Amino acid sequence: MSNPIDDVPIRDSMIRLGQLLKLSNLVEDGVEAAELIKNGLVKVNGEIEDRRGRQLHNGDSVSVNGQTVRVVAPKAD
Repeated sequence: MSNPIDDVPIRDSMIRLGQLLKLSNLVEDGVEAAELIKNGLVKVNGEIEDRRGRQLHNGDSVSVNGQTVRVVAPKAD
């Protein structure tokens, strides 16, 4: 059985991976985010991501420790 995916609304059209991890409470701080990413424990859209500055956009999903969140950006005018 798969875990539910939580939507994480963002203010702009893009957010960086490290920021999303903190915003979604998947990590407590940037140091923890960097460690998880460095150790290959973070997946973006199902693929291991090693760049903390990776840009995420509407619909991208991020998985860490069995939890998955999806980026929800505001609709463009």
